[in-house]
Amino acid sequence: MKIVSAEFVTSAVKYEQYPELKHPEIAFAGRSNVGKSSLINVLVNRKRLVKTSSTPGRTQLVNFFDINDNLTFVDLPGYGFAKAPKKVVREWGPMVERYLAERRSLKGALLLIDIRRSPREDEFNLIAWFQAHGIPFKVVLTKADKFTNNKRGSNVARIAKELGVKKNELIPFSALSRMGRDDVWTAITDLVWPQKETPEDE
Repeated sequence: MKIVSAEFVTSAVKYEQYPELKHPEIAFAGRSNVGKSSLINVLVNRKRLVKTSSTPGRTQLVNFFDINDNLTFVDLPGYGFAKAPKKVVREWGPMVERYLAERRSLKGALLLIDIRRSPREDEFNLIAWFQAHGIPFKVVLTKADKFTNNKRGSNVARIAKELGVKKNELIPFSALSRMGRDDVWTAITDLVWPQKETPEDE
């Protein structure tokens, strides 16, 4: 997709703080420090649209970004280990669950998993939650540049087996090399505009 504009809209903690329902939304979900912010920056060809950090747990709000004035990216707080106040961590679960359950403009989600790790209980629970609530999703394997081609392929095969899906259903991605950027955009397009042309092509 050609990126014409990418702008931060707002950060929210409470449902009442969410922006008005304007465009279809894609949520980015994953463990703390898995690379959600870096993925969004690469997708929109910006270095600092979303702030990145090596410290897990820095994304503590639901952050909304307007893309091309026809799509909204929603960066959800990471789960798992996080260097954040315990009160904030306790609020993340209800905050994310309510967004996913009640946001009518949500068209799908990208679940990010570090290609070096095995899916854990949190990932399986989130997948089950997506499925139970009819939320389409795609799995993106981040930090794919950490391996050679052979090792990367074996890790993709391992994670696919653990998730019970086919290898070609997983998208290896690297923020450094931009590997997988086009494949992620294809997945987003399929989630938001299934079997339709993208807005700029209409």
